[in-house]
Amino acid sequence: MIVAIANQKGGVGKTTTAINLAAALSLRGEKTLLIDLDPQGNSTLSFLDRGIISKSVYDAFADPDCSLVDVVLPAKQQANLSVAPSQISLAKLEARLIGELDAHFKLKDLLNPLLSDYPYIVIDCPPTLGLLTVNALVAASHLLIPIQSSYFALEGTDDLLETIEKVRGRANPSLEMIGVLITMHDRRTSLGRDIQTQINKVFGNKVFKTVISKNVRLEESPAYRESIFSFAPDSKGASDYYSLCEEVIDRA
Repeated sequence: MIVAIANQKGGVGKTTTAINLAAALSLRGEKTLLIDLDPQGNSTLSFLDRGIISKSVYDAFADPDCSLVDVVLPAKQQANLSVAPSQISLAKLEARLIGELDAHFKLKDLLNPLLSDYPYIVIDCPPTLGLLTVNALVAASHLLIPIQSSYFALEGTDDLLETIEKVRGRANPSLEMIGVLITMHDRRTSLGRDIQTQINKVFGNKVFKTVISKNVRLEESPAYRESIFSFAPDSKGASDYYSLCEEVIDRA
């Protein structure tokens, strides 16, 4: 199962979801690979010390003599989890790939040798609908869309859905939207409840039953470079993401 986590809007909890879904899957004893396609590299730094990263996803894409196996590293303090790290150099990859005939299929090809090693692969996409995100959608079996519980929650989702349909139309007909995840939700406010109703109206049964509530510990954990499960295992954020993990497995 290859889950791409994508939304071209920034600040919707995409990286938080990638980090914690991957961590939750590994906690279940499943060998899991987290691929960081975001040049900001926040997923990477939650599980790896910068000093040990000599090669990144950029090298696997750009250097014919470097495979994805060569860049994957075991996550610190997280059994069963490995990370294909990102560095800022990934930002120049799109310009390098433009014009290559197989540009959209690069990640899919890179992943093929690893599929038998990892039952679960989670891809953290950048906050754009460019070539890196399209690579993730072409390689993925499933797509998870995080949507922030805020006033402009659904803004831009039309563009994302259009991109998904284009990818399904030719490059990856079997891509399945596994679900829409409501993040940073405050169920105490009428605005929060209204937005939840609005998202449910648009996406229907594709909306996960699990909702990620606003949670101080969840907001703090990235600053400490940890998943919520090592930072605050008894928090509401940890139980929310473990619940999401169960739901993802059930829907797969």
